[in-house]
Amino acid sequence: MTESPYLVGLRLAGKKVVVVGGGSVAQRRLPLLISSGANVHVISRSATRAVEVMEGIALSLREYRDGDLEEAWYAIAATDDAEVNAAVVAEADRRQIFCVRADIAVEGTAVTPATFSYAGLSVGVLAGGEHRRSAAIRSAIREALQRGVITMESPECSDVVRGGVALVGGGPGDPELITVRGRRLLAQADVVIADRLAPPELLAELPPHVDVIDAAKIPYGRAMAQDAIHAAMIEQAKSGKFVVRLKGGDPFVFARGYEEVLACAEAGIPVTVVPGVTSAIAVPASAGVPVTHRATNHEFVVVSGHLPPGHPESLVNWNALAALSGTIVLLMAVERIELFVEALLKGGRPAETPVLVVQRGTTPAQHTLRTTLADTPEKVRAEGIRPPAIVVIGAVAGLGGVRGLNNS
Repeated sequence: MTESPYLVGLRLAGKKVVVVGGGSVAQRRLPLLISSGANVHVISRSATRAVEVMEGIALSLREYRDGDLEEAWYAIAATDDAEVNAAVVAEADRRQIFCVRADIAVEGTAVTPATFSYAGLSVGVLAGGEHRRSAAIRSAIREALQRGVITMESPECSDVVRGGVALVGGGPGDPELITVRGRRLLAQADVVIADRLAPPELLAELPPHVDVIDAAKIPYGRAMAQDAIHAAMIEQAKSGKFVVRLKGGDPFVFARGYEEVLACAEAGIPVTVVPGVTSAIAVPASAGVPVTHRATNHEFVVVSGHLPPGHPESLVNWNALAALSGTIVLLMAVERIELFVEALLKGGRPAETPVLVVQRGTTPAQHTLRTTLADTPEKVRAEGIRPPAIVVIGAVAGLGGVRGLNNS
């Protein structure tokens, strides 16, 4: 019968730790040792480039020698030579130093668990030396925490503030493209104030006690809508609740997120900003088109189409934009596409410039149109494309069609 290991957390700050081996195994183990504050010594005949440039270690490129573990508190034998690993374990035994043997785990005196950190927790899983199994269980636990299947009632996550607001970018549409931190905070919310472009599947995952407020249905006229959202956030937070303001894309990319930060700050409400995956980059990628490509363009510009060219409040220099040779990504532009195309053509953008239009990108309803700048308005109307849609203008829009690309 195999004896079960005794789980313990080691405080290694300032203590000597010796890692024998500088290959891929050591490369994976070293970052956590460095972050623990340990005095890490690496001894190896050779090392990967990543290990060679790693800060926070003392690297000796030589053979392991008996005596290298002197004054060590912990050791890892991670070479590709079984005899060397055995010798490291033997010296560790003589010196009463716990030692991990990477190639044959049961022959070491310590075992490295599959680990992750989450909201101030350090979670480790051991599965009797079955590394794939422990890694799979580790990943399942981490996902359960992120999705809120497993909740932590106490202590609270360090960035969950009752009486505070988290401004969370929900990503471009696919619920799996929200950030890990965003999903974690969403799982801790008491109140969620959601935009219409926030992935609805994320709301479906919330527990029944969470109060969901649809920002698109907050009363008052269009001009008052943003003030009403501010009022709702502040009112809910002042009642002692943790409020998540869930927005589509990134909250600071044409989403009025900074206005909401200012409103909270002026009301004395603590606010956390969680960036999101912006549709300006992610949606073209979902259609197989990069916004930049070497030797194709050296810049890309993201432009809001909520105001037409020539509008007195517009801050866009359309002539300068048309003169650029790089990529233009238009957001909120479909309803006025004729006006934007006219301005770019008038400014000198070639009529044959490739254009990509993606409606409801990253979702199962994604619809893609490829055309040229001059033909874009006619094609958009003919195919009935409606918001939300992204328009990509430039040579990169002619790329794509890569075999084997799977973005589903």
